[in-house]
Amino acid sequence: TPENIQLSKFGLNILRNLKQEFGPEADVSFREQGYLILASESGKAILEENHRVQIENGADNILLDAEGLAKQFPWLATDGLALGCFGRRGEGWLDPYSLMSLFRKAAASRGVEIIQGEVASVKKQAGKATAITLADGSEIACGTLVNAGGAGAGALAKMAGIDLPVGPRKRYVYVLDCPGASDALHKAPLTVDISGIYFRPEGRQFICGLSPEEGDEPSEMDWEVDYAWFEERIWETLAARVPAFEAIKVVNAWVGHYDYNALDQNAVIGPHPELSNFLFANGFSGHGLQQGPGAGNALAELILHGAYRTIDLKRFGFERIARNAPLFEKNVI
Repeated sequence: TPENIQLSKFGLNILRNLKQEFGPEADVSFREQGYLILASESGKAILEENHRVQIENGADNILLDAEGLAKQFPWLATDGLALGCFGRRGEGWLDPYSLMSLFRKAAASRGVEIIQGEVASVKKQAGKATAITLADGSEIACGTLVNAGGAGAGALAKMAGIDLPVGPRKRYVYVLDCPGASDALHKAPLTVDISGIYFRPEGRQFICGLSPEEGDEPSEMDWEVDYAWFEERIWETLAARVPAFEAIKVVNAWVGHYDYNALDQNAVIGPHPELSNFLFANGFSGHGLQQGPGAGNALAELILHGAYRTIDLKRFGFERIARNAPLFEKNVI
C-alpha cells in the first residue's frame, strides 16, 4: 500500500540522518544491500502491480526477467521464476537493538521517564482512558494512552474493553554457515523466494526463515526453536534456489514473535473511535522495525495537532477493524 511505502521511507530518512539526530557515534549497522522479491508466472502480475505502486511513491527498484536475474545474481537458480523486483537503494537491514537503544537514550535525554513494569488494568471514565495500574499495584494517570504493546497489544486492548485482533505469532530465524560461499553471495540482497522462504547475509554467515501457513502456526508461544521446521520445510527448497546452499549448516537459531494482525497483516494506527484518547500503534506483522519511526511520528502529530501532517494514515485506523474491512498487503515475509 502507498502508506506502507511512505512509512518505510520515513524510517529510511531517520537512518540516513542518524548521526545528525543522535550524535556522531550513532551506528545501527545499516547495510543497504536491497531486497529481491521473486515471482513465478502466477505471481508475476501482482509483482508488476506492486512495483508500479512503489515507483509512484518514490521507491528505486527495477523489474528483472529470468535472464536478467541470472545475469545480475549468478548465485541464483532461476527455475520457475518469471520476474524479480530488486530494490537498488533505500532497502536493507540493520541492528534493531542498537536502534531501540538510540531511541531510548534520546527519549530519556529529553525528559521522558521510562518505567519498567507490567500493565495489569486500564481505568476508564467518560469515554477516556484515565490511568493504568501496574502489576505491583502502582497507578499512572494518563492524558493519552498509546498501545505500543507489540505482540501483547491485543491483551492490553482487552483490558480497556477493546477487541483488537493482534496477537503473537512465533517465528524461527536460522543462522547458516556456508563454507566456500562466493563474495557475490555474501553481497546478496535480502531475497524472498516464491515459496515464501527468505534469506540474507549476516556477517560472513547467512540467516533465513519461513512464515507458516495459517494451519501450520505453532501452538505454543514460547521461545523454543523447531529445528525440524528448517530440515523439513526450508533446506531443500532453499538449496534448489541457491545451489551453494547445498553445503549449509545450521549453527544457531532464535525465536521471535510477530505482533500479527489477523485481519489483514497491516498496522492499526490512530485513536479508538469511542475511547478517543486510547491510541494504537499495533499489528505491524513483521515490518514494525522499518515502520516504527513513521508510526511514532504520526501519533505525535495526532497528539499535538489533532491530525496527521506528514503521512495520512487514516486508512490504517481502527474503524476498518470495527467494520471487518481488511486492507491487505500483498508482500508479507
